[in-house]
Amino acid sequence: MHGKVCVITGASSGIGLAAAEKLGSMGARLVLVGRERGRGEAAAALLRRRVPGVALSVHYADLSRLDEMKRLAEEIGALEPRIDVLVNNAGAMFDRRAVTADGLERTFALNHLAYFVLANRLKPQLMAATSARIVNVASDAHRGNTIDFDDLQSARSYRGFRVYGRSKLMNILFTRELDRRLAGSGVTANCLHPGFVASRFGDNSVGLFRIGIGIAKLFAIPPEKGAETIVYLASSPEVAEVSGGYFAKSRAATPTAAAQDDAAARRLWEERARIAGLAD
Repeated sequence: MHGKVCVITGASSGIGLAAAEKLGSMGARLVLVGRERGRGEAAAALLRRRVPGVALSVHYADLSRLDEMKRLAEEIGALEPRIDVLVNNAGAMFDRRAVTADGLERTFALNHLAYFVLANRLKPQLMAATSARIVNVASDAHRGNTIDFDDLQSARSYRGFRVYGRSKLMNILFTRELDRRLAGSGVTANCLHPGFVASRFGDNSVGLFRIGIGIAKLFAIPPEKGAETIVYLASSPEVAEVSGGYFAKSRAATPTAAAQDDAAARRLWEERARIAGLAD
């Protein structure tokens, strides 16, 4: 990984920060993306203490907003002519439905659409690398979910964990279709289940739900453990030629039938391209 450029979203805490530390210690140059400047500066300071000599930069964006997704991609693309690894990790779960300035349900926008926009907008920089990798964070929370194309924004029915799980299902389908479209380009795309991690997950919630999540976190794995599969997919020679896969505990895993529906993956791509204003 020495000298390779790794872009990591959601890098100011949790598994994003843990993955950044590990990849930095392997010699990668880190391009971190966070939302809040204070947390981003604290994360950068922590990494510099723990990984002396690490090369890093930090960018800030609200990845629930389309204009911010596009601005960030343009900003990074202008500074980085080559990207070796893109880790799409930013995400959250919200127990109450909210709509962004673009009219999008915020879980869909942050957990999923941002992955699509960044991967597409940074494609030239990824293709400029000798062999680049896209790593999308999904989750076993996708199990039991399906895609309702008539209600992608969860306007008719909203339950926080179900909508979160649906966004992770979308990330698996996105990875499959991305793999198909990247065939022969030298860029691979894989996704993963990090496990249930003691992070900021669920901290946006309130009431009994937040209390329940807090109790559950007492039994969760640490961020360093949750980041292991991200690091594996970003760096291991074992998966240098593997693409389109779903992984857990650094091993290939089998997602649900709904997550292997290639027709749904293609339709979802078309819907996202329309929403994001990107050419299909």
